[in-house]
Amino acid sequence: MEKLKLIINLKELFDNIGEHIGHISAETLSWIAVVLIHMATVPTLIAILTGLTEKMPPVDLVGLVWLGLFMFFLRSVIARDLLNIITIGFGFFIQATLMGLIIFK
Repeated sequence: MEKLKLIINLKELFDNIGEHIGHISAETLSWIAVVLIHMATVPTLIAILTGLTEKMPPVDLVGLVWLGLFMFFLRSVIARDLLNIITIGFGFFIQATLMGLIIFK
């Protein structure tokens, strides 16, 4: 009898996961994509700050990354997605701070 209850509970669990996995995966992947896009220029900026290199990232790369993030930000504002609004805003703040430290060094 216990095995039957366990099997029924597992079936309910898998059914519940299957029902919600699409939405959870899409939102999670969206958030991970935003974080990874932010991280595209951070290693170079930190290397410049620590003196490991003096080579700046190409302006077009930084500009397009920021434009893409701004588009994600607008999408998040329209969709009222608070997690992405906070994540993108925090990322803009960190990147602007790193660039400011480099420029006014």
